[in-house]
Amino acid sequence: MTPRPADEDEGGAEPTPITSTQRSRWATRKLTVKSSGLKRLSLKNRNNHGNALGIEKKRASGHSGKSDSTAGQSDSPPPTAGGHAGKDDADEQHSEPRTIFCGLPLADEFKDDEGHPTQQYPRNKIRTAKYTPLSFVPKNLWFQFHNIANIFFLFVVILVIFPIFGGVNPGLNAVPLIVIICVTAIKDAVEDYRRTVLDNVLNNAPVHKLHGIPNVNVEADNVSLWRRFKKANSRFFGALWHKTEGLWKKEDDNPILKNHTASHDEPDPRMSMESRTSRARRSLNVVRDEVEMTPVPSPLPHQPNEMDFPGEGSSRQMDNKYALQEIKGDLVNRNLPISGKARFAKDAWKGLVVGDFVRIYNDDEIPADIIILATSDPDGACYVETKNLDGETNLKVRSALQCGRGMKHARDCERAQFIIESEPPQPNLYKYNGAVRWLQELPNDEDGDPIPMSEPISIDNMLLRGCNLRNTEWALGVVVFTGHDTKIMMNAGVTPSKRARIARELNINVVYNFTILLIMCLIAAIANGVAWAKTDASSYWFEWGSIGGTSGLTGFITFWAAVIVFQNLVPISLYISLEIVRTLQAYFIYSDINMYYEPIDAPCIPKSWNISDDVGQIEYIFSDKTGTLTQNVMEFKKATINGQPYGEAFTEAQIGMSKRSGGGDIESEIARIKDEIEQAKARTLHGLREIHNNPYLHDEDLTFVAPDFVEDLAGKNGPEQQKANEHFMLALALCHTVVAEKQPGDSPKMIFKAQSPDEAALVATARDMGFTVLGMSDGGVNVNVMGKDMHYPVLNIIEFNSSRKRMSAIVRMPDGKIKLFCKGADSIIYARLKRGEQKELRRETAEHLEMFAVEGLRTLCIAEKELTEQEYYEWKKEHDVAATALENREEKLEEVADKIEQDLTLLGGTAIEDRLQDGVPDAIELLGNAGIKLWVLTGDKVETAINIGFSCNLLNNDMDLVRLQVSEDEAGIQQEAEYLRLAEEELDRGLAKFNMTGSDEELKQAKKDHEPPAPTHGLVVDGFTLRWVLSDTLKQKFLLLCKQCKSVLCCRVSPAQKAAVVSMVKNGLDVMTLSIGDGANDVAMIQEADVGVGIAGEEGRQAVMSSDYAIGQFRFLTRLVLVHGRWSYRRLAETISNFFYKNMVWTWAIFWFQIFCDFDISYIFDYTYILMFNLFFTSIPVILMGVLDQDVSDTVSLAVPQLYRRGIERLEWTQTKFWAYMADGIYQSVMSFFIPFIFCILTPAASGNGLDVQERTRLGCYIAHPAVLTINMYILMNTYRWDWVMLLVVFLSDIFIFFWTGIYTATSYSGQFYQAAPQVYAEFTFWMAFIITPTICLLPRLVTKCIQKQMFPYDVDIIRERISTGEYKAIEVPVVAPVEDEALKGTSSGSSESSSSRAKSKSSKHSKHTHYASVDEDRRPIYPPSVNTHHTRAQNGSDGTNYTRHSLDTNQIEDEPPMGGGRPSIDRARPSYDRLRRSMDRERIRQSLEQSNDFTSAARLSRIESTHSAQNLPTPGAQRRFNLSTVRKRGLSVFSKQSEDEVPHPGVEDEDKRDERRDSQQ
Repeated sequence: MTPRPADEDEGGAEPTPITSTQRSRWATRKLTVKSSGLKRLSLKNRNNHGNALGIEKKRASGHSGKSDSTAGQSDSPPPTAGGHAGKDDADEQHSEPRTIFCGLPLADEFKDDEGHPTQQYPRNKIRTAKYTPLSFVPKNLWFQFHNIANIFFLFVVILVIFPIFGGVNPGLNAVPLIVIICVTAIKDAVEDYRRTVLDNVLNNAPVHKLHGIPNVNVEADNVSLWRRFKKANSRFFGALWHKTEGLWKKEDDNPILKNHTASHDEPDPRMSMESRTSRARRSLNVVRDEVEMTPVPSPLPHQPNEMDFPGEGSSRQMDNKYALQEIKGDLVNRNLPISGKARFAKDAWKGLVVGDFVRIYNDDEIPADIIILATSDPDGACYVETKNLDGETNLKVRSALQCGRGMKHARDCERAQFIIESEPPQPNLYKYNGAVRWLQELPNDEDGDPIPMSEPISIDNMLLRGCNLRNTEWALGVVVFTGHDTKIMMNAGVTPSKRARIARELNINVVYNFTILLIMCLIAAIANGVAWAKTDASSYWFEWGSIGGTSGLTGFITFWAAVIVFQNLVPISLYISLEIVRTLQAYFIYSDINMYYEPIDAPCIPKSWNISDDVGQIEYIFSDKTGTLTQNVMEFKKATINGQPYGEAFTEAQIGMSKRSGGGDIESEIARIKDEIEQAKARTLHGLREIHNNPYLHDEDLTFVAPDFVEDLAGKNGPEQQKANEHFMLALALCHTVVAEKQPGDSPKMIFKAQSPDEAALVATARDMGFTVLGMSDGGVNVNVMGKDMHYPVLNIIEFNSSRKRMSAIVRMPDGKIKLFCKGADSIIYARLKRGEQKELRRETAEHLEMFAVEGLRTLCIAEKELTEQEYYEWKKEHDVAATALENREEKLEEVADKIEQDLTLLGGTAIEDRLQDGVPDAIELLGNAGIKLWVLTGDKVETAINIGFSCNLLNNDMDLVRLQVSEDEAGIQQEAEYLRLAEEELDRGLAKFNMTGSDEELKQAKKDHEPPAPTHGLVVDGFTLRWVLSDTLKQKFLLLCKQCKSVLCCRVSPAQKAAVVSMVKNGLDVMTLSIGDGANDVAMIQEADVGVGIAGEEGRQAVMSSDYAIGQFRFLTRLVLVHGRWSYRRLAETISNFFYKNMVWTWAIFWFQIFCDFDISYIFDYTYILMFNLFFTSIPVILMGVLDQDVSDTVSLAVPQLYRRGIERLEWTQTKFWAYMADGIYQSVMSFFIPFIFCILTPAASGNGLDVQERTRLGCYIAHPAVLTINMYILMNTYRWDWVMLLVVFLSDIFIFFWTGIYTATSYSGQFYQAAPQVYAEFTFWMAFIITPTICLLPRLVTKCIQKQMFPYDVDIIRERISTGEYKAIEVPVVAPVEDEALKGTSSGSSESSSSRAKSKSSKHSKHTHYASVDEDRRPIYPPSVNTHHTRAQNGSDGTNYTRHSLDTNQIEDEPPMGGGRPSIDRARPSYDRLRRSMDRERIRQSLEQSNDFTSAARLSRIESTHSAQNLPTPGAQRRFNLSTVRKRGLSVFSKQSEDEVPHPGVEDEDKRDERRDSQQ
């Protein structure tokens, strides 16, 4: 416990040495309107209006050595969602706040008249599947009969049941509908079964829940009759399925089930703490505080547990006020007896309810949203990994409530008495407001009444469902939200039922065909009724009479009979064929070896088989950044130490710049550079092992390739640089908050887990260089320094937050001196350097950092300061006072921290690469060339997103950046109307650059325009601003502004906002959208988009579970979209068109025959022909077209991505094309009927039975044969790829009608059709009709195609012609590199898999660094070069250029350089440095870029002046007000308003104008 302020320096005594690490943590979350700021204000206001006792209670509970934003305790009620939480788009909930009672009886106001709880909570069982065994049949039928065609087919089946309408066989007629319903249902069941299996895995996962005490918040055994009925059905069908499954599957080989499910009857693997800790890292106090982990009653304590109380001997003389100040709150009522029944035992996740106590162990997944009461750490800290929640794999710190940290055993939970007042469930992942209340008894005051106390609860005190507990032995908490009330489930949304766009539009065409059918039936009914009404016709005398008795009734019956005969006009066979086509397409996508990701054994898995054609019409792609575009890997690449640059690297940004610049053989140059780096790496490893045989150095882990650094470290270039390098690496090893874990073995490894992946990369590089962090102990860090184990006591750690942008560690060195090491953004560190020194070092370091930034690296500065004992302890007093303040704690801590982080000495800088996935820049360029617009929706901060945007070709130097930002008022004074006004001003300012106003006419025009915007502008918007621009009044303007920008980056957005952006574009522009992500935070946008793609990475799989397609890497998206998507769309469109065509030919041929039989609906064909037509005669070729047809090969599809634009514009399936095929079908039906009819009536032959070939079925034979040949030739004519399979199928289909006629008519089963084959085939007129009819039918189509291809060629026609000339032979290998094609407008180069294939071949050599995702903005201590600060005062230089470390010992003159004070200039070959220097000399950065505060520029850093006092430091609010609107990013102009803090540089504007004028003249 921190000493009292009055006793800190009493009597002038020497301060007591500090032996334990003191950490400063404060609010690090980005605020939302009226949330965190108002929460502090509300506590302050209630404090001012409370009585003296309340004030003392607050002081008593707030006194702590560790300062969290919610560590202070208060007697005030918690801020609720309706009160101070504010109103957020994603937070608008109509549920009520909840009150949870633990160890106390339920209050009367929470009971109904019968004494039952009035508050009802959902179960913790979740269901992401759409169906249950009970609801599958009715729900699936309901979805299937949304298809209008299915309703029509069902109606026809019902008609056939009545013989009066002429139906032949009702059962046979129902078979096609039954088949399509069953096939679709089976497909849906298979898709949904996978979700159900994963749901059951989670719902039945084990968790340790406290048993033996009542939970008054829910009613026991509250299972309704309906739920019992459903559970019985589930058990029955489940048992039936498992029994059936057991017939062919003898044992369970599902690794998921084996890993995640456990029987509750198996022995508890955690039988004791000793067995547990023998396998995992033990916390510092685990030996003292043994925790029972077995399901047995807790043993009784040996003696009453008294509270620790400072000054115990004089405690009775202390007054009540002082006691309240010093007491630590405790939720456990120590006076209650122990029953011995309470125990932690295994239960299933689905068995948890609100108010349950649970114990979570290391690496366990969190089963519900839980408030942390205690952890194995004595400070109440625990680490969580949120990869399943937001895609991030870095560790985040969560804290237990101060009042609950004494709880460890089941008996403590049994005696705990408190009430939790919680806000309603809401989906904001970064906000929670609540409070815990309890009655606190004063120690040694048995007669006094307990004092009511409370402590606020924030999101930092919660463990959210889906996270994993890491590096913490155990955590104890109470469940507050369950099931679909948890934040992860509220963000997930409802699993949608997606239908392909063509399938939706097909309903319109079915209506058209149905209208034609009704007209045909109406004509037949009227004509037949009129014919029977005639009394002067032969039928009146010779026929038996009409079936209806009257002409009107006969016409009515004829109408419905015609519906049955002409039903193929609405082809049910089309729907069966489409299901077959889509299923086979999904299989081929799954089997594509070029989309197989070997490291995790992940092929491309189609999870929704019915939307493959949608993938070929995508116009907008919405991508997450972390884990989707990046590898989750941070690699230390370069450093500058004492003015010397180190590191050989060729970054993704450099590769992209090289390809964009063109010229020479780029690929061979890249390969040469990579070979040089490999050779340098070998020399680096050799040199390091010569210096020190580091057991923790592994070849595959080394990312800092710097043989010159190793030489200097060995002292080959003088002792000064050697000392500088050693001290720099030691600073990296000491200034951090990582958790080190040692992996034992013959070759031991040190693994580092950190809140920031950047920080882990820094410490890992220090390890590789010989400065290995071994772990923390005794309040310090253990470091192996070049083979020697050293212990460095850490006195204080001043952690990073969003306004400081730096972190510091105060360390006592082995010689007893106190050093402060500080690392942070370059501009932040430069503003705090000691004035008047290191002029040359500052200049050189700034130049090096600028060069690193040009390479796309994230830069960081390292500095230090030596402190005297007096200086440190005076600061320590101020720090302790600020850390225990109840009001304005964050501001006070920042002010105190800033006081000591002044007069720093610059050591150097680092450069880290946020590794992109292989092939991402090429893939994005390829998609852009195809006309697809890519937006990035990320939860990361703005600067990081922009940095990645440059690395992956989303942004470039010639692009102007539109920055939308509405600054947040932390005090919550501004109203929503004011924010809307500011947002509208920003939008109007941006639209004005494009001469737009955001009108309805502009929106109509935008819907018709599918051309990609010019690559002149990019747009960046943050989550807070997005909240306002997505409002109904501003959404249209925002949409139109975004459409004008080539790239859009939305940063710091919530999952709900991601889905809202997707919905805005999808519905606002009526375009096809695709979302791709890898984390649970991407689920909402994946489900909202037309097509959802999940990255099946090594981390969480929530995105994959909810996606339509699962791929292993982002680069595979190009092949999925540009190859399979385009193929599928074109194939489906052609298949549907040809299906309608062929059924028109067949059906209208029957209709023309009705003219000659008074429309009595007589079949011209034998009934077997009717059945065989859509089964064997014509269906197989058109199905094969839908599965295998290729206009161009896959390699050409990727080489010429512009071919995809027909899909974006939806030109393959249009109403014009539909009606053209329909007209062609009617024309060919006329020819197919009347030409054979003419030949037939000219044939006088008669058979032995008295029937000549003019008999009905034999005339049908004349017509059917040429019609089938015509249809199959027409399909072949519309097929691009005439391979042997297609030709064979067409040939067999044509032959099959001869085969069937010959076989069938040879038997007596054929009836009147008996012996028709020899009779018809013997006639010369039959063969004449068989040849002439197809020729006349196909001639117009053939002429039209020739004219179109010669005079109005499509892009694909041009490419196919060039393929035929051999121009694309070079790429007819499995390489995805695009080639330059000048024949197409807008064609440009770009590829994804040329580089990816090379990367894959080198995967075995790839770095094995731990994978990380992007880190929570407010906990990332390292910033990229684009850090926005505004210290724009002039930089004063210095006379000294020595490597000075501001040693306070004036006797250390001998450590200074021997000659002249100058730092030695070391001339040697640095390929990477020299290469970049030449590049920068050739293409200088524009002056506007050099002035940018969003870019690490040497010119900018040289203008930053040191600040020496906290008074000169801009306030946190001022820092937040400064934004990217005031700067230019790599030449990007910004359209937002100028910052008041910016000091314009003289001549910049004129220079820019001169540049523009010079460009225009050129």
